Amino acid sequence: MKKSVLSIEEPEQKKAVRADRPPTEGFATIVDGHFKSEFDTIEAAEVSGRKLKTAYPMLQVQIYDAAMRVRTLLS
Repeated sequence: MKKSVLSIEEPEQKKAVRADRPPTEGFATIVDGHFKSEFDTIEAAEVSGRKLKTAYPMLQVQIYDAAMRVRTLLS
């Protein structure tokens, strides 16, 4: 009698985030010239950026649009 082989499902690998390369999709916050958090929508990126700007007004916060490759400064 043969025993069945149990297979363990491999967990989905997370996308490696590199701080030295811009994201290829979605939106990201840039704080003092460094890529930080990535977001699916521009609204979520702006909310996060404005929270940072409110807490730390001396920071330069930008929103990066990966599709258009454009940076927008939050004031």
